[in-house]
Amino acid sequence: MNTKMGRTLQYETLKSANYAADCPVHLAIGMFDGLHRGHQLVIESAKKAASASGGVCGALTFWPHPSRLFRPDDPARMILNPELKRLELAKLGLDFIVEEPFTREFAAIEAAQFLAHLKSEVPSLSSVHAGENWRFGKGRTGDMTELQRQGETTGVDVNAVPCLDSGSERVSSTRIRNLLTTGNLCEANELLGYHYYSIGTVTQGKRMGRTIDAPTLNLPFEGDLKPAYGVYAVSVSDVSLGHEYKAVANFGLRPTVEMTNKPLLEAYLLEKCPFDYGHRLKVVWHAFLRQEQKFAGVDELKRQIAKDVEEAKAFFGRSDLGREGGAS
Repeated sequence: MNTKMGRTLQYETLKSANYAADCPVHLAIGMFDGLHRGHQLVIESAKKAASASGGVCGALTFWPHPSRLFRPDDPARMILNPELKRLELAKLGLDFIVEEPFTREFAAIEAAQFLAHLKSEVPSLSSVHAGENWRFGKGRTGDMTELQRQGETTGVDVNAVPCLDSGSERVSSTRIRNLLTTGNLCEANELLGYHYYSIGTVTQGKRMGRTIDAPTLNLPFEGDLKPAYGVYAVSVSDVSLGHEYKAVANFGLRPTVEMTNKPLLEAYLLEKCPFDYGHRLKVVWHAFLRQEQKFAGVDELKRQIAKDVEEAKAFFGRSDLGREGGAS
């Protein structure tokens, strides 16, 4: 294992957080794409172990996804980019976060040597925690049973956290990706344990929305995984301020007014818009209202936008956000 990870752990736990060199370290390990409810159980397992021992807990995660290395023409599309994954990890009460570059060198570590390498980098490593189906090592030949055997010889407690089921299926990043790309946003949000969101910077468009009495915030989409093209009920907030404004948004290629080759998120606020070009905004995606479609003309589009606005207002009127949060 490369020494970069060891130095990062040393820096985060010993210098930044001011912990003693022999302080027990409890590590949650995984790709953690989406930080869904199953991942949160892994994090919680590490936190409980740290609390019981008076140690520190952290997450060891990776970037890019291994498929970028081994299937560059067909990689897995990530629910969260590194920025968003760090934001979600930071909410979970960890003492440190390590993002290990997933390189060919790292991928070549033999499964039988994995825990010994990790222990050599982190001498005070006390426990590791991962999902029961987690695989590791060269060729993904290592499993949690193998890791537990290694733990017996290295003195590291290995915790295989049971997978979480919802309905008749396991909660997984793959399942959530499929839900997002097919417009099943409500179920995706349920499995995530929070509302899916994106972050983008307001850019100047061609101001076409103003010509149809529907001025929008134009937010080029920065994510890897593209949700289903369509209209959504969303809430918009400044990344640094946090107050949420209800909105209806279209995500897609704008086939009626200007067919584009890159998807754009256009948010129409249901109240006075306080944002301008250059604002960095968080958009929380609450509900999928309809698929994107091409209309016969601008008049038909305007009529549909009016219907979308009313449907979004109705959604917020019956949702927790409408009763307890957002703008008045």
